[in-house]
Amino acid sequence: MQIIKPEFNESYVDLTAGYGGHAEAFLAITKNYRDSVLVDRDAFAIENLAKFESLGAQLMHSNFLAAAEKLLQRGRQFDIAFMDIGVSSPQLDGAERGFSFNKRGPLDMRMDRRQALSAYQVVNEWSESELADIFVQFGEEKRVLARRVASEIVQHRPIDDTLQLAELISSLSARKARIHPATRIFQAIRIAVNDELSELENTLELLPKLLKPGGRVGVISFHSLEDRLVKQYFKRQLGLGLEATFEPVTKKPISGEENDNNPRARSAKLRVYRRL
Repeated sequence: MQIIKPEFNESYVDLTAGYGGHAEAFLAITKNYRDSVLVDRDAFAIENLAKFESLGAQLMHSNFLAAAEKLLQRGRQFDIAFMDIGVSSPQLDGAERGFSFNKRGPLDMRMDRRQALSAYQVVNEWSESELADIFVQFGEEKRVLARRVASEIVQHRPIDDTLQLAELISSLSARKARIHPATRIFQAIRIAVNDELSELENTLELLPKLLKPGGRVGVISFHSLEDRLVKQYFKRQLGLGLEATFEPVTKKPISGEENDNNPRARSAKLRVYRRL
């Protein structure tokens, strides 16, 4: 947070507010609740953000792309924007949400439970080729293994819960790996269910209009697909020369590898840019 250098009375938009950890840190300094907006697509997160609303902040129960579009339609601009991409710890920890391969739960994985598409439909209704494609594209799984997993899923339908799916995937792994064999497959299904990469890519394009001149944006990503989109977007911006709308605050991403208190944060990368 210090690298973004929030100042008293600055406006703040948190496009992935979650349970308010980052918002609390920023707003403790800016004190400007009235001009700040906290966004999350998860109803449980919105419930936990109520304390900020009571202090004057606006809450938006929405995915961050739709929220950014609405804010721009209203002519809103901010001094600070923040995005913490990916699944949250409370979502992973709640077996009933269906994100974890370590806990038995429904095949859900919806960050916004108002939407129709769930992991159950992806696993049980999508074609073998569609499954293989997302395992490669969104899970960065090897094509051979992706096809094997997709084939086994189709043959064992219906698959009703997370552990059933995780055990099926694990049975195809010939040896122990550094990460759980189901990690990439579950990631792929989750990204497909929530349309995460398309949403991120389109939201990045809106940042120049969402920030005031001199405004700063911080983006935390947790895996290479997200980080690649963020890195490439700002690289294109910097390549525009005199027409560039951003300059880097962090020349290299700040890594979360040394965060012993939260092992899940070790893969995190924070990139910060300033609006010109």
